[in-house]
Amino acid sequence: MELAGTTAVITGGASGIGLATAKRFLELGANVVLGDIEPDALDEAVGALGPRCVGLAVDVAKEEDVISLRELAIEAFGGAQIVFNNAGVGGGPTIGTPKAVWDWVMGVNVDGVVNGINAFVPYFLERGQGWVVNTASLAGLGGVPDMGAYCASKFAVVGISESLHHELALASRGVGVSVLCPGFVSTRIFESQRNMPDELRDYNDAPSVREVNRIAEKVVKAGIDPSEVANAVANAVLGEHFWILTHERTALKTTELRLAWMRGGPPPGIDLERATKS
Repeated sequence: MELAGTTAVITGGASGIGLATAKRFLELGANVVLGDIEPDALDEAVGALGPRCVGLAVDVAKEEDVISLRELAIEAFGGAQIVFNNAGVGGGPTIGTPKAVWDWVMGVNVDGVVNGINAFVPYFLERGQGWVVNTASLAGLGGVPDMGAYCASKFAVVGISESLHHELALASRGVGVSVLCPGFVSTRIFESQRNMPDELRDYNDAPSVREVNRIAEKVVKAGIDPSEVANAVANAVLGEHFWILTHERTALKTTELRLAWMRGGPPPGIDLERATKS
């Protein structure tokens, strides 16, 4: 698949991985449609990226908002060939996280992907061309303490993406999917509570939640630059690769240790404080 002359729709596009990928796609000749829940950041990004970029404030948990992104792509650039379902938020531990917080995490991280698939894949299939990129995480390949809600959502994204891959392989050779499973990337994911509904904000004052956020901020800030992830996403679309593993050694080791555990070995040890960029 070539990027020059295509249009890519990117959710979570006003910052972090989404914004870096928008810049990379523009460099490669694509038009870009950004969706983000933060209107001020979105306006700033669109203004900085130039005339081949438009944006729309959306909540990806709402199907009608994601459909509106597709319609904007058609109106502004005559269509879309790529959708990057990238919007995401962090979540709390398996023990003690209120159901309402679970619902919020799943709404953004899982429903956002489902809504992107429903809005764009039938459209791509009708035209015989298109590519889907779904943002999961290394946390979608192995469980992590104090991140139960986030891990659950990212495991779901990996499973959805694998199923979509097999369905598309049977339905069409012109449409495909990639799943992005990065490790720590220097973004604002540890501040995702800034977009949490007002009625849930008190949850962030709990000491246990503050400690998890402290550790998350430390390891995320030590992560790789979003531009590295953007390059990997662009290369995967160009090369039509399913897995996008920006931290390949860690991804493979995580999977190997999980397999050994399934075969009766010891559970993997995880220490986020000692996490590295590898």
